[in-house]
Amino acid sequence: MPVKGIKPLEPQVSPESPLPPPEANSEALEFLASLSQEEIQLLFFSETLYMVSESGQPLGEYTVDIKPAYFLTSEGEFTLSALVHATSRGQLDEIPCGTTISGYISWSLETYEQHHHEFIKFLPMAFDRKITLMRHTGSMVMTRSVKEGDAVKSEKLTFGLNLMNGFISESANLILLRVMGWRRKVPHNARFLTFDAEGKLCHSTYESLGFQTIQLGSEKAEAMVVEQTMHSDEDIPMTWQYYLLSDGHLAKRIQVGSPFSCIITKKPIMREEDEIEPKPVFGKKSLNWEEDPQLFAIFRDRKEELQASHTTYMRRHPEAQNLISDFLLFLLLRQPTNVVTFAAEYFGPFARNRPPQPPFRSSTRPSPFRNLSRLSPWCALPEDKPGPSSQ
Repeated sequence: MPVKGIKPLEPQVSPESPLPPPEANSEALEFLASLSQEEIQLLFFSETLYMVSESGQPLGEYTVDIKPAYFLTSEGEFTLSALVHATSRGQLDEIPCGTTISGYISWSLETYEQHHHEFIKFLPMAFDRKITLMRHTGSMVMTRSVKEGDAVKSEKLTFGLNLMNGFISESANLILLRVMGWRRKVPHNARFLTFDAEGKLCHSTYESLGFQTIQLGSEKAEAMVVEQTMHSDEDIPMTWQYYLLSDGHLAKRIQVGSPFSCIITKKPIMREEDEIEPKPVFGKKSLNWEEDPQLFAIFRDRKEELQASHTTYMRRHPEAQNLISDFLLFLLLRQPTNVVTFAAEYFGPFARNRPPQPPFRSSTRPSPFRNLSRLSPWCALPEDKPGPSSQ
């Protein structure tokens, strides 16, 4: 019993310790590790969906374009990445609104840079929100700017990359959905990371709702339904449903609780993976050009062309015929053993760079074209051969 006159002690409430940051589980990390550049490059295309109300009234357009692009990293190097650009423009109750997302994504769905702009032109309390993500060495920097009417709130947050394993931004999410549609598979019990509307890290999960046949214009197609849920710690969960075709095209997009949805009006041209055929192997075949009519005709025409060219040249330069005839006559008269040296000595005086020789010189002067000390006496010219010695 409490003692009279003494106030009982109030129970001490210990301050709440901060919750540990959320983490992606192993299933999500294994799924991201299984991605490859070749697979993501198959998903580069542009698509347009139409925003319609629950009654089917058109409200605007939703466009997604993914293509390759080079990104300049903070280290000053260019790296090939996937450039994602998504835009939605429309009117809700005659109030213009829209969202634009542009980001550079790696082949493992890491975000290099992303710009997110969202606006609602509801006067006098217009809403405008801009969020920028920039990847630096060891950290991810978020810059948020929110304008409601005339009030502007800005903040800058930094997250260590060790806390961002398994993070999926809005840009990366569009690629991830195409991969799921292409594989026709959703990672079971995978928990990824993302940012909620307040810029706080939270879990994002994906669940397969099975397959459904939908009408696309005059055609029907089977779509895999994927449900994405963003589990915010400070707000109610947000859920989207995506109807994905077999090549990754988005056929329908629904945000649970939203008064409109996005759909396509006709079936797109389905993309398929190219099958690489083995290179043909051609065996080596012997070629007898004399038996080939085409090759023999080419040879004959070329032979006649050369003969005509040579005949014309010799007719225009008769001195060439005289020079060759004189050399052959002198060669047959002397009949030297070394024809090459004999020809060099014969044509040597015609060289332009050779200094002029006196008309009368010693017959025993050594020739510049041979070394007399190394030649056998029987290799000399016939007139230089030594005669029998006199006794």
